[in-house]
Amino acid sequence: MKHLNYIFLFTISTIFFSCGPYSFTGTSIASDVKTFQVNYFQNNAILVEPGIERDFTIALQDLITNQTNLSLVNSNADLVYEGEIVEYRISPTTATSQNTAAQNRLTIGINVRFINKKNEEDNFEQRFTFYYDYKGSSQLIGSIKTTAFEEIFERITQDIFNASLAKW
Repeated sequence: MKHLNYIFLFTISTIFFSCGPYSFTGTSIASDVKTFQVNYFQNNAILVEPGIERDFTIALQDLITNQTNLSLVNSNADLVYEGEIVEYRISPTTATSQNTAAQNRLTIGINVRFINKKNEEDNFEQRFTFYYDYKGSSQLIGSIKTTAFEEIFERITQDIFNASLAKW
């Protein structure tokens, strides 16, 4: 029985360590990559929502900080995220019989440039977009706006993380 335990431990160790570094968050970060920076995302959308660029920049910094061991720096980082908010749009998605919106959709699109100074093959420029639907009788203010931003930013930042560090 004791030998069976050793064989089991050896097999599990071989599986985890033979495939290179493994992370339970799904990241594949080279061992020589230590730092990242998130440059300020300018708001270039036609409809400008004040403060959204700051909130998004912080959301992306927080996600990478929480899901990796990388250090956030202001300059000369191994990994650089930059870009701009290119879409902020509210549009009706369904109508009532009185020709009013039964449901509205907030859509936010962000153009991202990812630069990996340690491996330029990983560099990309890509647009990430997500949306939040809310009742047509509601205005996009207060808790509705807060919830919308949180859900959209959570999805977009996770998509950026997956594209740049998880390679999904």
